[in-house]
Amino acid sequence: MSVQTITKETFDELVLRSDKPVLVDFWAPWCGPCRMVSPLVDEIAEEREDVVVGKVNVDEQPELAAQFGVMSIPTLLVFKDGEVAQKAVGARPKDALLALLDRTSNA
Repeated sequence: MSVQTITKETFDELVLRSDKPVLVDFWAPWCGPCRMVSPLVDEIAEEREDVVVGKVNVDEQPELAAQFGVMSIPTLLVFKDGEVAQKAVGARPKDALLALLDRTSNA
């Protein structure tokens, strides 16, 4: 599945009502570490059919960033059953991102 662009208008449907865990990448185009993480997030979206993967551009969606207390980017949140289950701040290798999802799936 491809990465979903998440906005405040689509957040409830794509994230909160999802029957699968959702990995959400809060990012901005000017952020160097975000550009490092972005292709990894894209790969996970293509490889994992058991999760939904989305991105929130914090410049375009400041309300969502504020709602979830995003102070630094990239921030990656994993939602399960409409709640934040895991959180990682800063650039992470792909295996660390997969571990976030696996901890959520096994919880």
